[in-house]
Amino acid sequence: MKPIWIVDDDQSIRFVLEKALAREELPVRSFTNPRDVLAALDDDEPQVLVSDIRMPGGSGIDLLSKVKERLPGLPVIIMTAYSDLDSAVSAFQGGAFEYLPKPFDLPKAVELIRRAVDESLREEVIDERVTQMPEMMGQAPAMQDVFRAIGRLSQSNVTVLITGESGSGKELVARALHKHSPRGNGPFVAINTAAIPKDLLESELFGHERGAFTGAQTMRRGRFEQADGGTLFLDEIGDMPFDLQTRLLRVLSDGQFYRVGGHQPLKSNVRVIAATHQNLEERVRLGGFREDLFHRLNVIRLRLPALRERREDIPTLTRFFLQKSAKDLGVEAKRISDAALTQLTLFDFPGNVRQLENVCHWLTVMAPAQVVDIKDLPPELLESRSPGSSGQGASAHGVVAAAHGLPAGAVTAPLGDVAAVPAGLANAAPAVAPGATMASGEVSDAPLPTAAEPVSIGVASASAVLGGAAPAWLQALERDARARLEAGQPEAWDALTRQFEACLIRTALDLTRGRRIEAAQKLGIGRNTITRKIQELGMDD
Repeated sequence: MKPIWIVDDDQSIRFVLEKALAREELPVRSFTNPRDVLAALDDDEPQVLVSDIRMPGGSGIDLLSKVKERLPGLPVIIMTAYSDLDSAVSAFQGGAFEYLPKPFDLPKAVELIRRAVDESLREEVIDERVTQMPEMMGQAPAMQDVFRAIGRLSQSNVTVLITGESGSGKELVARALHKHSPRGNGPFVAINTAAIPKDLLESELFGHERGAFTGAQTMRRGRFEQADGGTLFLDEIGDMPFDLQTRLLRVLSDGQFYRVGGHQPLKSNVRVIAATHQNLEERVRLGGFREDLFHRLNVIRLRLPALRERREDIPTLTRFFLQKSAKDLGVEAKRISDAALTQLTLFDFPGNVRQLENVCHWLTVMAPAQVVDIKDLPPELLESRSPGSSGQGASAHGVVAAAHGLPAGAVTAPLGDVAAVPAGLANAAPAVAPGATMASGEVSDAPLPTAAEPVSIGVASASAVLGGAAPAWLQALERDARARLEAGQPEAWDALTRQFEACLIRTALDLTRGRRIEAAQKLGIGRNTITRKIQELGMDD
């Protein structure tokens, strides 16, 4: 690990921090003025920079600005006086990680520096992943099925039909199929059949001869000719006009076609990949899509999962899109807090991955601070929560685990705790249709155990309080409370409150690896409060 740089003209401050960080086995390098820091950056760089705000030879704010130009991702902690509000504001506007008021509590200062180190190390890993980021990503089982299918199809030229909701990444899959196929060195030509007027679509696909219609002043090659030797991607194939479906079927059958106004048959060696968000079987039944064309396209079918079916991928995608947006806009990439990630993971994203990318672009432009918190998220993400977050798609524990980059099941609650969550995962549709056994797989509906001794009663009161379906943990709390009250158990309030507080504190301490100050910050309570609660709850042992 790289050293922590301390910049302060006060020798006593440097000495105290050096000794404290040495006890934590953290390497340290000290400076007395900003000039020496900037000179040292030519040959070295810190893991974290801790700088005083007022020193001979320059201010910490100026140093912050110059360091951020060279190392935009470096966490910088500015030390300042309690009353120096303007300096604190300037520090945050300049991209400081945090400010440390003087005189400071030494354990709190060390804890803050440790948190900055953790953030720096995590950002290094994320940056490395982003620089090596593949064209598609996803750890969810449904996405892994898609990746396996692409791998199995890598040496094939078979026709593929990709289905999935709008914004789920169908064109990305088509490009991946082309790139990893024997035609990877040939052209990839995409056309959205729903975006082109019917009168022009035939010419777009097959080309036209000079004089074929008004305005056709020159001969034009169509997409089939342009894609010769490569792949033609027909997006939103379900919206193709019925008469053009007949011409497309003929091309797929014998490989021959005519330009509009032409009399000479042409041949093109093209692999066709089609995509749609519609139910083509239903379109066939209603007479809007040719059944023979459907079967010609439906040789291998890949189904892309909606983003709400792969919530565990949202944190990784969010960080990637924040980096991508920052690079596109030429600004420093925003970081996102664990709480904000959890909120994102709870949202349903009807626009799927495309909507998440737009949200990240919005945050890059509109979020006021470098670290995005819940309050910085767009209003639509705060006004409603995912209807499936308490049942279908992911349990509350699974959502928290995903937001913190943990494997599913890593965040759980003991059976005796009120916070034990009953939740199940809905069956995930296989990535490849049943007719083309490529990469199928299901997730069984296996609910987690509920709280101890559940009572079979309604939960109308909890639902009424929330104005809708109550979260599973709140339903469990209501069942437990009702059972205690009906049994006449004394002090139900104190007993349940102690369990609830203990569960929150245990979870926060687990996330912060036992660091109480950081746990208190995550819970939004004071350091003295968490210490007192730990003692009252008998959690010191």
